[in-house]
Amino acid sequence: MSNAVVLQGVGRLGSAILEGWLLTGAVDPKDLIILTPSEKPVAEKARALGAQINPALDALAHAKAFVIGVKPAKWVEAAQPILQHLNPEAVIVSVMAGVPEVTISAGFGGRRVVRVMPTTGVAQGKGVASLWSSDQAAMNIGLSLFEPIAETAVLTSEDLMHAATAVSGCGPAYYFAFTRALAQAGVAEGLPEDVAVKLARATLRSAAAGVVGDESLDALIDRVASPGGVTQAGLVVLNENGALDRPVKGAVKAAVDKSTELSA
Repeated sequence: MSNAVVLQGVGRLGSAILEGWLLTGAVDPKDLIILTPSEKPVAEKARALGAQINPALDALAHAKAFVIGVKPAKWVEAAQPILQHLNPEAVIVSVMAGVPEVTISAGFGGRRVVRVMPTTGVAQGKGVASLWSSDQAAMNIGLSLFEPIAETAVLTSEDLMHAATAVSGCGPAYYFAFTRALAQAGVAEGLPEDVAVKLARATLRSAAAGVVGDESLDALIDRVASPGGVTQAGLVVLNENGALDRPVKGAVKAAVDKSTELSA
């Protein structure tokens, strides 16, 4: 078995993963085999560095990993043509939400599976990825592919993948939504819209840069919010009677319920 890694699907998430690999060198471009039905800029960049794009399927015979990044509704159809060509020892790396390991393994002829839920921040080598597998060797393959491009969390149960998806997979959209609301609040207080948006976006980046090491989230809040100060006044209103905690819990619960529904 070679070091070849197959990536099937170069949509939004697949493109982000590929960009992260090229940026960090996590996968040598010469070891990449990319399967895509349409031309993608990042795939062409990989081709220029030595990757194979849509080669004859017998090129899959020695691949160590097959990363499936197609939409969950399309994966069975996408898998069928390649099954007879894929190395029997190849590990299936699924980045699909809601499709359980046993289903994926059965669809790929009983091959070992590691499930990964990454964020699109992997494109900059700064993503987050939750991983689960019942097979340690498969888990090791998953970690080797994602540790260079993401902060990884190994889950102790596949059932936790729903919650991990709701927190980190969906979480960036929640932060962006809050940032938009912060900008709109600034406009309501008289800031020009372009200035409010610039400040809100820059504040999100600044806050993210401050989340380093193991300092507690409470300590990070206290670093900004002095007792009796301006920030503290805003925080009191923000979470008065659970006004912040309650809808955030509701959003995560709704995402967990949807993820569970999709996996049924």
